[in-house]
Amino acid sequence: MQAMRIDTFGGPEVLRLVEIPEPVPGPGEALVRHSAIGVNFVDTQHRAGTPYPVTLPLIPGVEAAGVVVALGPGVTEVHAGDRVAHMCMAGVYATHAAIPAAQLVPVPDGLELRMAAASLMQGTTAHYLSHSTYPLGPGDTALVLAAAGGVGQLLAQFAKRRGATVIAVVSSEAKARVARARGADHVVVGVSGYAAEARRLTGGRGVDVVYDSIGRTTFEESLTSLRPRGLLAAYGQASGPVPPFEIVNLAGFSRAAGNGSLFITWSSNSDYCATREELLWRADDVFNGVLEGTLCVEVAGSFSLGEAAHAHRLLESRVTTGKLILLP
Repeated sequence: MQAMRIDTFGGPEVLRLVEIPEPVPGPGEALVRHSAIGVNFVDTQHRAGTPYPVTLPLIPGVEAAGVVVALGPGVTEVHAGDRVAHMCMAGVYATHAAIPAAQLVPVPDGLELRMAAASLMQGTTAHYLSHSTYPLGPGDTALVLAAAGGVGQLLAQFAKRRGATVIAVVSSEAKARVARARGADHVVVGVSGYAAEARRLTGGRGVDVVYDSIGRTTFEESLTSLRPRGLLAAYGQASGPVPPFEIVNLAGFSRAAGNGSLFITWSSNSDYCATREELLWRADDVFNGVLEGTLCVEVAGSFSLGEAAHAHRLLESRVTTGKLILLP
């Protein structure tokens, strides 16, 4: 089979198309022939070797959709011929992958496999952030950073479905148009000074929750945006890791009044899809939303497996606002 492999850390040029043996599914595993592979920012971080440590050689990728072609011993969750999607298992920039069957999600009839690969990981992330990390409801105000990105767009849509007010933060006017199209009530252009605007828009109170995937460069501003006892929900570090800080900073003694007793959480998809029941709940909500047209997922570009380096360059340029996928 064909796969994209990394033998040394570096830029997109380290991605190499190689021929390797097709895996044989072991106990509890199913062999999936991929039809579409999602390209995610974490793939570029794995390729660069920072900030998440990985072992080389590595086949990157954590999200794909395809068809089950073989079963290992003891598999009951899926059958040969089933259309499935999966995420959070490394090694999917390949035509085939052996995946634990309990991690495979059925793709409903009518949903293209490329749309399943484009929506599963970002959609379930937006789902757990809006439904579980901070369960949004009417009267809540959420500040969404990188609101024109894949997770950001879906977060805004889920937040509006749950009755919340959305303040979107984006880096350009073009991305502001995307955020408004996804339902944002207010859009702030520029990633500096958004805390003051968030307080102005909330009458000085601050927002209930900040969803922050940027990390180092936005951490302090995100804290300053919160109401007393508000939550900073971190789920990415596109600008780098947040430096160590004193926990007493959450009390707000060094900031203006009305910005203390804060909460911080770092959330991950694996913890919020820890059981098959929870995984299926979130995936079903995402896939059905896409099928029904209540969730909009845009595929910004499709590339062959051998063009993975080009897809990485596009993703790291931050000029795209939709999902990039590979078609093996």
